[in-house]
Formats: sequence, structure tokens, C-alpha cells
Amino acid sequence: MLSQRQLFLNHVAQTSDMPMGIEIVDSKGIYLLGKGNKSYIDLISGISVSSLGHNHPKIVDAIQKQAGKYLHTLVYGEFVLSPQVELATLLAKHLPPSLDSTYFVNSGTEATEGALKLAKRYTGRSNIVACKNAYHGSTNGSLSLMSDSFFTAPFRPLLPNVKFIEFNNPEDLHMIDEHTACVVMEPVRAEVGIQKPENDYLKAVRQRCTETGTLLIFDEIQMGCGRTGSLFAFEQYDVVPDILLLAKAFGGGMPLGAFVSSKEIMQVFTNNPFLGHITTFGGHPVCCAAALASLQLLTEDTSIIPAVKKKEALFLKLLQHPKIKTIRSAGLIMAVEIGTFTEVKAVIDACIRLGLITDWFLFNDGALRVAPPLIITEDEIHKACSIILQAIKETLT
Repeated sequence: MLSQRQLFLNHVAQTSDMPMGIEIVDSKGIYLLGKGNKSYIDLISGISVSSLGHNHPKIVDAIQKQAGKYLHTLVYGEFVLSPQVELATLLAKHLPPSLDSTYFVNSGTEATEGALKLAKRYTGRSNIVACKNAYHGSTNGSLSLMSDSFFTAPFRPLLPNVKFIEFNNPEDLHMIDEHTACVVMEPVRAEVGIQKPENDYLKAVRQRCTETGTLLIFDEIQMGCGRTGSLFAFEQYDVVPDILLLAKAFGGGMPLGAFVSSKEIMQVFTNNPFLGHITTFGGHPVCCAAALASLQLLTEDTSIIPAVKKKEALFLKLLQHPKIKTIRSAGLIMAVEIGTFTEVKAVIDACIRLGLITDWFLFNDGALRVAPPLIITEDEIHKACSIILQAIKETLT
């Protein structure tokens, strides 16, 4: 009889020739439980998804209660469904007044796709500006926003009229002009190995977009929902986008994304043509119930987001080793720069053997990804850092 691992390799489509292949049987808090009762500290939160840990009782309870009422009813936007309404209302309460209308989708890349359509429809323009070495999803339109031909060349042709600028370089902002429908960027960048805006860069981008009638889209799919120490990263820079992208942690562990804008802008999807954007499962009631419970916890429990910076500081204090060149961080997401991919992969493999899951970054494979659930305790941080340092000692010294 074939093992689960072999059946996985035979029948579940693979995305690389070296999957981790850890067989997960249970989870709780920051821990994943593998076959043979092997416990792993999840230090990447499913790539910034499980911000409140695994199997949070309030989220599980919300899922179970909604599953007992109704699942799918009709395509999104037709019926009044309480989980959608309550989630959109709570989200609007915690966003600036100009971000008061939410369109729910299934994932981050779908949020990107919907936002691109919205910007083109509202402005009547087709040009798009994105940042070099950024990731906004893998579907055709989202992939068009990726500058690296290694990932895009096999799938061309992509969307035309996409220009790429260097993040934090004001000299590139002239590329945003009266023909630009939108600028898409992360206010704090993840996949380059953590990069923050400098010298009021985001304010300069906002000003240029306003001058040219261009919509500014902030992608907080990975950095939103408390990860950087505020509910949304853009709040720390006194800049408000025209469209906000959410997913990953937003769903509370369930598949949910959203693009958020003003009622005025979002209204263009209702005419010329009507059904300007449509989804069958976006805003699924069970997913919205989980997201609602998650957002309530993040906004009401003062032990979660307010503690992020303190926990960040503890990681930075403990992760000291001659082989660690530098650590770039933005709250509870860190890039621990080590060197080559070969070295990083060796440390990752050692960490897994020692009971900790970490990873690298899409555009920086010389750094370890550290992005634990926000609920991680100080004792658990000590334990996690001890494992990382042990893995470095075993493989690099």
C-alpha cells in the first residue's frame, strides 16, 4: 500500500522538484504536528497566513457555527449574507473614510486582478506601473506585474503597457503620467527580503498619483492584519491608497481576499457593463465568518498587535551569530541574511530536522524568512531562536 507521501507525489500537482513533504496531521498555536508525533514550530505562518496561530478556538467556533447555517448560496453580490456584511462593516470602521467599499474574492492574486480591472475601468486608461522585484500573485494579470523574466518568460504574452520602477527611487516617478491607470506597490516590501520606504517616498508616490489622476494601489496581502505592528502597514506612513489589497492573514486561515476602495470608485463595476467583475465563491460565508472572528481578535485583543514590536525586538536581540550578516525587519517579519542559497537551504533543512519550519524569500534566497504567528510568546521566541542558532552552528561552522 502506497504511503500518503507517495500518493502526494503521484497525484497532487507539484510546484517544485523539492517539496518539503512533511506530512501534517494536527496543529495548535504556533505548532504543526507531523507524522510520528513530530512537532514543528511554524515560523513562517503558512507565508503570513496563520497570524493567530493554528486552530484558534474563536475562529474554529465561528467556522463551525456558520457551517451549520449555510455554505454557498448564490454568486457574490446577489444575496445579503450576514458574515459578508459584518466583515465589510468592521473593516470600514478600521480604515480611512475613503476605503469604505469591499469586494470579496478568494485569494490575493484575485484581489490584484480585480483591482487592475477596477483601475482601468475607473480611469479609462491602460498603463500600469509596478515595482521591480515585487510579487503580487501568479495569475496572468498579476504575473504581468513581476519584472523578473525568469518567472514570466515561459508564460508570455502577458499584459501590455506595464512599466517597472525602483522602489525608494523618486527619480523614477516621472514614469507615472496622465496615461497611467494605477501604480501597484507594497508599502513595506516582503519578497525582496524586507524593504521599508525611506525619506517620505510613499508621500512622493501619493502626490505624483494625485497630480496625474492615477490610482494608487497598496498591496498588503502579506504585510497587513497586524504583521508590521499596526493593523495595516500604510498607517505608519501617513499615506492613504485609492485601493487596498488584502488576503492571507485576512481570512483567518480560510481562503479569502479582498480589494477595498471608495463607494464612488467601486460603483463603476455596476454599469457599462453590469457584472463588471464577478466571482462565484468570493466572500464565501464560512470564510467571511472566520475572517470576522480574526479581525475582531486583532482589533479588540490588546495583547496581539501592540506586542508585535516588543516581540520583534526580542528576536533581534537573540538572533546573534557571526554567520548572520544582518537582519531586516518590519514587525514580526524578518529577513535573516546569511549568504548563499546553498547555505540558507542547509540551515532550513537543519531547522526542519530540529523541529522548526522556516523558508527563504522569492527575490532573496540568501536570507531566512522569519514570520511567526503574532501570538508567539516570549518563551517560544527563545526556543525558536535557539533552534535557528543550533542549525547555523551545525551547518555553517
